[in-house]
Amino acid sequence: MQDGHKPVLVEQILELLAPEPGMVYLDCTLGLAGHAKLLGERISPGGEVIGLDMDPGNLAAAWENLAGAAVPCRFIQGNFSDLQSLDVGKVDLLLADLGFSSNQMADAGRGLTFSEDGPLDMRLDPSLGQKASDLVNELPEKELADLIYQYGEERLSRKIARKIVDQRVREPILTTGSLAALVRRVYGASARGQRIDPATSTFMALRIAVNGELQALERLLESLPHVLKPGARAGIISFHSLEDRLVKQAMVRWDKEGLGHRLTKKPIVANMSQRRENPRSRSAKLRVMQWVGHRA
Repeated sequence: MQDGHKPVLVEQILELLAPEPGMVYLDCTLGLAGHAKLLGERISPGGEVIGLDMDPGNLAAAWENLAGAAVPCRFIQGNFSDLQSLDVGKVDLLLADLGFSSNQMADAGRGLTFSEDGPLDMRLDPSLGQKASDLVNELPEKELADLIYQYGEERLSRKIARKIVDQRVREPILTTGSLAALVRRVYGASARGQRIDPATSTFMALRIAVNGELQALERLLESLPHVLKPGARAGIISFHSLEDRLVKQAMVRWDKEGLGHRLTKKPIVANMSQRRENPRSRSAKLRVMQWVGHRA
């Protein structure tokens, strides 16, 4: 797999989605096709892989990684929030990994991480108009504080917003390094020795806002009843509590309404071996449901 990319929770996904020959599999977040390659092998012969991704670079890499696949593969550039308007038909298996590909995180030019200094961009789709630097340098202080609190669950959101406003009056904040350093200054001495960098929550909040991640997830959940065959299985991997809460609420509702059965009452997490091999899997939570399609 390109760039050392390792798909998360592979064993658990194969067990819970239970792929079989002849099934149609929809990967809502194709990425570098790690999950698609493994599931594609198990739906042969007679199956089909449909892959969605809004990053054209990922689609090109996925095409290479699935070269010679045992089943036909069809790729669509688009956001899973538009699932109902895309020509995917009805599927037997569906997976959405709400995390990011290793190549996206490693690209300093995207501004998704502060491990290397880069432009404060954060757009997964380069055609999106609004960058993280636009929010940081243009939002009123209260709106900026609310955004960091609501999407990042950051307890010092108001102090961080105040510091940002003070800084941007003197000079615009345009790089990941400058924003991360600013947040660390707000934390002061308490930032030292923390397991997680203090800037993490602020970066997460801005990324969610720039890409409309929660709104896209809500639309994906609304679309699932329209693309799942009766008996189909759908899995969603989330990486923070805001996402997991939305997924849980939807699956609980479908279960109560008799439209689906939850196959995971609690989220499935990585085992110790998986966490050692792939640090990205440490925050991954998998929930899976089986669609009934009508009220029992």
